[in-house]
Amino acid sequence: MRKIILFAAALLASSAGAEEPARPVPSPGEIAAAAPQADWTAIAPADLLVMDLAPDAKGRARRVVIQLMPAPFSQGWVGNIRKLAAARWWDGLSVNRVQDNYVVQWGDADGEDKAKAKKLPAGLAAVPESGYVLPYRTAFPGVQIPYAREDFFETKCMNDDCEELEVFPPADRIDLGFPFATNTREAWPIHCYGMVGVGRDMSPSTGSGAELYTVIGHAPRHLDRNIALVGRVIEGIEHLSSLPRGTGALGFYETPEERTTIFAIRIGTTVTDLPQYEYLSTESASFAAYADARANRRDPFFIRPAGGADICNIPVPVRRVMK
Repeated sequence: MRKIILFAAALLASSAGAEEPARPVPSPGEIAAAAPQADWTAIAPADLLVMDLAPDAKGRARRVVIQLMPAPFSQGWVGNIRKLAAARWWDGLSVNRVQDNYVVQWGDADGEDKAKAKKLPAGLAAVPESGYVLPYRTAFPGVQIPYAREDFFETKCMNDDCEELEVFPPADRIDLGFPFATNTREAWPIHCYGMVGVGRDMSPSTGSGAELYTVIGHAPRHLDRNIALVGRVIEGIEHLSSLPRGTGALGFYETPEERTTIFAIRIGTTVTDLPQYEYLSTESASFAAYADARANRRDPFFIRPAGGADICNIPVPVRRVMK
């Protein structure tokens, strides 16, 4: 009798399913595309750095658009970048390094030679290494620290010599449209694909912002807190990631002919043909649904949800605004 009842229940469930077919679960892209206008945040043109490279071999224009890091992060370097762009310092310089699965770097190819190096504009700030991080409460005012301090430290002893060591916390977060890592004391931006950083010499040098790079490979998280991050590429990364790899040490080009010329780098407010850009607000319900869908793919192609995702595999959606 029990088997017959179970079989009947199965038939009912099957017929109900036939009458009301399950709706396909939306993909992350579909969730972002369906997000209401209220869930999108405009990016001010003043917060965009626009790099125009020399045309490619077929004469096609190559433009890279970078969103600068929002306050209060990295503002000393961002201020320098604004001054360099206003002075048109990068015009005529070049992309000098393309290292596979790592970075593309641009600036003055003669920067290491004091006799040939292009003179920097006056008034650039010298930013200390402490600028790589911010106090947690300065970075995210009003946001509760998610873990107790003792969760992140262990005491290690050898004989009578004891040392308190920080344990790297699982507290990555996406905020203000950017990826960050945090512990109970500090917060800092992290090296995901497309993030833009400041080249520097050996410590205590932190770089001026004249030498910049973007990540074109697997996230090099070992660079976090060791070098300044100042923004992320929101459009045109293909014009950098597809460049020929350098054959010299660390991917530097060995001849001037290999380099790609920079026609101009400008702040967005001075670029007349620049469209309006928006990013999906990382504080919105739509972004929460999008992030969950990235971590747990349930759309038809996937067999089982992963249960999580690396923070660098949850890129913040950006779109052009139709005018």
